[in-house]
Amino acid sequence: MTGKKKRVLVVEDSPIVLKIIGHMVRQELDESLYEVDFVDSMAAASQLMEEHTYFAALADLNLPDAPNGEVVDSVLAKGIPCIVLTGTYSEERRESLLKLGIVDYVVKESRFSYAYAVKLVNRLALNEFIKVLVVEDSTTARNYVKGLLEQHLFQVLEAENGLQALDIYKQHPEIRLIITDYHMPEMDGFELVREIRGQSDKTDLAIIGLSSVEKSALSAKFIKNGANDFLQKPFFPEELHCRVIHNLESIELIQALNDAANSDYLTKLYNRRYLFDVGGAQYDHAQPNKPFAVALMDIDHFKAFNDNYGHEAGDAMLVHVGQLLKESFSRFLVARMGGEEFCVLLPGLSQNQAYTLMNNFRTRFEDEGMYLGDEYIQATISIGVTSMKGDNLDSMIATADELLYRAKEVGRNFVIGDDSA
Repeated sequence: MTGKKKRVLVVEDSPIVLKIIGHMVRQELDESLYEVDFVDSMAAASQLMEEHTYFAALADLNLPDAPNGEVVDSVLAKGIPCIVLTGTYSEERRESLLKLGIVDYVVKESRFSYAYAVKLVNRLALNEFIKVLVVEDSTTARNYVKGLLEQHLFQVLEAENGLQALDIYKQHPEIRLIITDYHMPEMDGFELVREIRGQSDKTDLAIIGLSSVEKSALSAKFIKNGANDFLQKPFFPEELHCRVIHNLESIELIQALNDAANSDYLTKLYNRRYLFDVGGAQYDHAQPNKPFAVALMDIDHFKAFNDNYGHEAGDAMLVHVGQLLKESFSRFLVARMGGEEFCVLLPGLSQNQAYTLMNNFRTRFEDEGMYLGDEYIQATISIGVTSMKGDNLDSMIATADELLYRAKEVGRNFVIGDDSA
C-alpha cells in the first residue's frame, strides 16, 4: 500500500473498549499507512464523516444516541465498509446486517475479538489489489458470490462456464483465487480445475469448488483434481469469507517464505541465490542473436566508510544504493551479491545501451547523497559492464568482475565496458 494514508473510523462509547481497540490499532495497523479517528457517539461520527473520506469503520451497534444500530446505517449510506461490534449475539440481527452489506459481525467477547476486527482492516486493504474469478452459470448465484466478495473489496471477474473462465484467466494471469461451481455447460468445474492446474500450482493460485449437489465424494473429487477447498451450497456468508481468507493467507505465507529465501535481508533486493537461479534461466533462454548485458558494481572505499562512520551508517548506505537501483532498473533483475557488491542483468541491451545506463546511474549515485543525522554524505561507485556472452551466466559475471577491477585500478568512480577495457 502506498500513497495517501487510509483513514479509519472507530465508533465506541465504552472507554475501556476504546482503550483496548486503541492498543490493538497500535499493534496491528502501520501508522505510516493508516490514520485512525476514535469517537464515542453517532453525532461525532456523523460530523467526521462529513469532513473526511473513510476507508473503513468499526462501529458499535448500541450507542447512547443510536441504540438501535443507526450508526451502521449511516456508515453504510456513505459507502464505507463497516465492521460491526456488538456486546450481545443475535442471529436475527446478524443476518439482517449481513444482508445490508456489512463486512463482519463481531461479538465483543475478549481482546481476541478486537484484534480480529482490527486485523480485518488490514485484510480489506490487501483485498483491494486481489483479483478473484467467480465461475458460475447461474446469474443469481454468481451475483450473490460476487456481492459477498465486493463487500470485502476484492476485484471480481465473472465467467459463465469453464471455457470462458480459461479465457479470462489467460487475459488476467494475476488472478489469485478462482471460485467455481461444479455443474456448468461446455466445461464443468472438475475439467476447469484440471486445466488450470496444468498452468498454475497451489502456491500461486487458490481454487475453491462449489456445488449444491449432495454427494459425499464431491468435495474429495474436487480436491483430488487440484482444488484447495470445497464449499457446499447454500452457505453462510462468513463461511465463504473464512474459506477465502484462509486460502489467500496460505498463498501469502508461502510467498513471504519464498521472498525471505530469495531476498537480501537488508536492501530487499534479490540475493545471489535468486540471481543465479532465475538470472541463469534468463541467460539460458536468451536467443543467440539477441544482446544480453551484465553489470557488476560496488561502492568505492566502502571499508573506509564503515571504519569512519560505523556499521549502522554502512548499512544505511547499502539500503540507499538498493533503493536507487530499484528506481533506476525496475524492469531488470537487480541483486545484491554480498557486501557492497551488486549485479544487474540487462537482457536485450547492447553494450552501448548498457554502458550508457550504467554511466547515468554512476552519475546519479554520485549526485544523490544521503543524510546521516545532520550530515549530508556522498559516495561514488565503480562499475564493470559486459555484453560478451560466455558459456553461462557465471562466466559473464566473471568478465564483468574483471572490468569492475579495472574501473577501480584507473581511479574509481568509473564505468568500464568491453570497448574501454
